[in-house]
Amino acid sequence: GRIINNGSVSAHVPRPGSATYTTTKHGVTGLTRTLSLDGRAYDIACGQIDIGNARTEMVAALGERAKAAGEAPPPTIDVGLVADAVWTMGTLPLEANVQFMTLMATKMPYIGRG
Repeated sequence: GRIINNGSVSAHVPRPGSATYTTTKHGVTGLTRTLSLDGRAYDIACGQIDIGNARTEMVAALGERAKAAGEAPPPTIDVGLVADAVWTMGTLPLEANVQFMTLMATKMPYIGRG
């Protein structure tokens, strides 16, 4: 079998005021690593997609807060791209696994968020 967990770039580079969300996503990363290790004996592969700024209600709210503060809204990607990534990972043969994938808007300030 295969497990694909929903991570976040926030676990690597958090936003201000995101302690609960970021901590939870760190937990998902630990779960992914543990399931990958424990699942080997049972032919269970486990991977994770760390998503950054998919166009969802949560990210729309971030954009509204940015606009209210006189800032540009964050760059986003179509949420369908996340579905495509899940499909790509999910259709791999069990002899292969994408352990971690980062999928984000190209112009998202992942390297050097500020």
